[in-house]
Amino acid sequence: MAEIVIKNLRKEFGSFTAVKSSSFTVEDGEFFMLLGPSGCGKTTTLRMIAGLELPTSGEIWIDGEEVAQKPASQRDIAFVFQMFALYPHLSVRKNISYPLVSQGMPKAQVAAKVAEVARILGIEHLLDKGVSGLSGGDRQRVALGRAIVRKPAAFMMDEPLGALDAEFREHMAEELRALHDRMKATTVYVTHDQLEAMQMGDKIVVMNHGVIEQFGRPQEIYDKPATMFVAEFIGSPPMNFLRFEGHVRPGNDHVRLGSVDLRVPVQHEDAGGQLVFGVRPEHVTLDDHASYRGRVIASEYLGTTQIITLDTPNGPLKARVPSGRVVNPGETTGLLFTPEKVTLFDEAHGRALKSALHDEGGARG
Repeated sequence: MAEIVIKNLRKEFGSFTAVKSSSFTVEDGEFFMLLGPSGCGKTTTLRMIAGLELPTSGEIWIDGEEVAQKPASQRDIAFVFQMFALYPHLSVRKNISYPLVSQGMPKAQVAAKVAEVARILGIEHLLDKGVSGLSGGDRQRVALGRAIVRKPAAFMMDEPLGALDAEFREHMAEELRALHDRMKATTVYVTHDQLEAMQMGDKIVVMNHGVIEQFGRPQEIYDKPATMFVAEFIGSPPMNFLRFEGHVRPGNDHVRLGSVDLRVPVQHEDAGGQLVFGVRPEHVTLDDHASYRGRVIASEYLGTTQIITLDTPNGPLKARVPSGRVVNPGETTGLLFTPEKVTLFDEAHGRALKSALHDEGGARG
């Protein structure tokens, strides 16, 4: 397998810039996610790595070789699409073996490799069946089999589970991650589904409007969002934003919301004006004795927990609390926040202020 290094990658389509000076590294054997909403540039980035699009500028290094201006045929890459891209008139066996046959590999060696891949994917019993009659999940396994049979340097996957229903999609995500762990294959995977990215990825690049907003491990991105976009895009429900006019200085561990002082991580950055107090719903506690208060608007029962929606002096807020906590619409309750889980943002630039928790936050550049 191979390390992939992207340096200042840019792609323009006429006057429209789809990807703006992206840089990141996919480590050898890593499961790497390109995450973002539709039109953010993630698929264009994947296609440039694979050689299906040539960049306007920048460098692409695969296994130590610079390949930015080389076509796909000269890169040792396998591609898995959302819509399977199988040959419907051929059997499963012939679909999987096609890349090897086209390379002129001896029949005995082809048969051995196909048998090995079918065993790994658990589709030995399907080898002589036509692909047109298979379920969506089995067809996706065949598409994966055709990709992995020749053991390329890296795999490019463009929303390969997007056409599956929700329940089976989750099952296939688990299978795909388990397959990756067995093969230790360098994989770049595009998705718009933040739950899929958090579940499967070793590292995540979050993109928006062609720009990398943040790059890091799933837990880091969730706990320490570098921008307001990341904080809102990652998490369900997303991070709460309470807006206020204020000023924070290095060494100051309090902000003032209305008449109430709230603790925040010690600041390493001086900022003032319109600031945003960010906290995730699970880091909000209902406490009748707390001085900062909100009025209950609604509750959503989720089994062991419930999502309480409140109106506060600084904007709407959601709290994830145990389902046994009784609340009624219209009542007022105190609110406590876990200080070390708070993120302060400068709203004018949409970025997190640097603190003891955010020095390595990987903000957009």
